[in-house]
Amino acid sequence: MSKVVIIAEAGVNHNGSLEMACRLADEAKHAGADYVKFQTGIPENVISVRAEQAEYQKHNTGTSESQLDMVRKIMLRPDDFKPLKEYCDSIGIRFLSTPFDLDSIDILKPLEMDLWKIPSGEITNLPYLRKIASMGQPVVMSTGMSRLGEVDDAVGVLLDGGLTLDMITLLHCNTEYPTPYTDVNLRAMLTLRDAIGCRVGYSDHTLGIEVPVAAVAMGAEVIEKHFTLDKTLPGPDHVASLEPAELKAMVSAIRHTEAALGSGRKEVSRSERKNIAIARKSIIAARPISKGERFSHDNLTVKRPGNGISPMLWDTVVGLEAPRDFEPDELIELR
Repeated sequence: MSKVVIIAEAGVNHNGSLEMACRLADEAKHAGADYVKFQTGIPENVISVRAEQAEYQKHNTGTSESQLDMVRKIMLRPDDFKPLKEYCDSIGIRFLSTPFDLDSIDILKPLEMDLWKIPSGEITNLPYLRKIASMGQPVVMSTGMSRLGEVDDAVGVLLDGGLTLDMITLLHCNTEYPTPYTDVNLRAMLTLRDAIGCRVGYSDHTLGIEVPVAAVAMGAEVIEKHFTLDKTLPGPDHVASLEPAELKAMVSAIRHTEAALGSGRKEVSRSERKNIAIARKSIIAARPISKGERFSHDNLTVKRPGNGISPMLWDTVVGLEAPRDFEPDELIELR
């Protein structure tokens, strides 16, 4: 099994500060994540002046300002991403950013990211999907708010644009912040895998770390999770994000879980092999047995240790002649 890819989603939890974005990269590296991911967008290209905030955004920000006004305050400037990418390179963590409009794809293209991340909201954006496909690189696509048919249509656009199925990873996702556990529906991740034939993963917006760990146990190959420096900071996503210590705990739990999944073969592990002789049992003498006496249910029993004749051979041993004298509790030998 290949290593689960963990994307630490900083998103807009830098509140528009390049310095804070670099601190988030530091924490993602310290936690052991594979990528730290941000969001790139030209607010006026992404959001109409008439668009309202989502209910969770109104609740989390405590304001009723327009979505555009809110986003303007928390997005990095286009010229912030090059130094941010360089900083990530310098500390040894891979950089990603999700483009939210066509111009942002152009902003990010020179940064030579490993892959492109498509957010849930763009899964029905045909021009956007076509432009991402034209990059000719692997794609990770979130599927929140989507029906299976919509996901299939989006994958079809990517395939028509020249990508292959092995270049596409689909992330099951729910876009409510935080997501109620009853709405997670982790089994839908397996539906995506079986119906479309792509690698799958999970983008998590629940509170805590249990659900992404469970997703790994179910077969997720990529995990994405929001994190922040401090849940009490102002902004729409902080409250549903992990703090650095929680992110580190999630990464550790995922690594333990993927190690525990193993090969699937039912066999004796190296660590437990030494316990066979201690915990299993052997056929032994229940009382003194004389040479030539036939072994029977009366003069044999089964006890530890397990380094003698297996009790599974009981029927073979009963009726044979003792090749020598045996003391009580002595392991039976046949020669």
